[in-house]
Amino acid sequence: MESIKSLILNKFKTLSLVTVALTFSVIALMIRMKLNKSFFFLFLIWNVFLAIIPYTITMYLNTKSNLSKIKVGCWFLVWLAFLPNAPYIVTDLIHIRLGSASLLWLDVLVVLSFALSGLFLFYLSILDMQKLISENFKRIPMEIATIIVLFLCGFGVYLGRFLRYNSWEIISQPHILISDIIDIVIAPFQNYEAWLFTLGFGMFLAVGYWMFKNLNKQ
Repeated sequence: MESIKSLILNKFKTLSLVTVALTFSVIALMIRMKLNKSFFFLFLIWNVFLAIIPYTITMYLNTKSNLSKIKVGCWFLVWLAFLPNAPYIVTDLIHIRLGSASLLWLDVLVVLSFALSGLFLFYLSILDMQKLISENFKRIPMEIATIIVLFLCGFGVYLGRFLRYNSWEIISQPHILISDIIDIVIAPFQNYEAWLFTLGFGMFLAVGYWMFKNLNKQ
């Protein structure tokens, strides 16, 4: 209980910003559902819940002292499995083509608000994980490792958006997932769209990370 109280106090400003962002997103969604009389974008609630998971993991881990390297490594793998869910919301912009033409601006506003909330959680979680890894694995070049993670997230988003995988299938259907990943890796020209998306989205995340980190220093 004390650790949770300490966590809230230490992260009060950040949690307040996250709460404001998510509240605005939910209100915008409710207005959209009322005006369009449609529950179509309700899936954004689930997507943002998944985006919260990696940030919750890193917040929790940063309240723990004397974590073993094995535990940190295991938690890192769990965190990495869920991390692409946060930037994934950006790709939900493809759904605005299915909305009403007269209220297209509202669909854009709703999806963008959720996407920005997801990206905010994404970069906050990365910074928290950097701190955790730096304390336990001092020899790891953090910036290089972060860039690798960002491009892995780009690939993860591709798997989720276009091959329709989710984080749970790492456990439920690992053989199918691994088979598809191997096919993409060993046949890059036949799967050029996967590589193009991974590089493009990875660069997008890397630029956002650079901006977020530099703004966070001020």
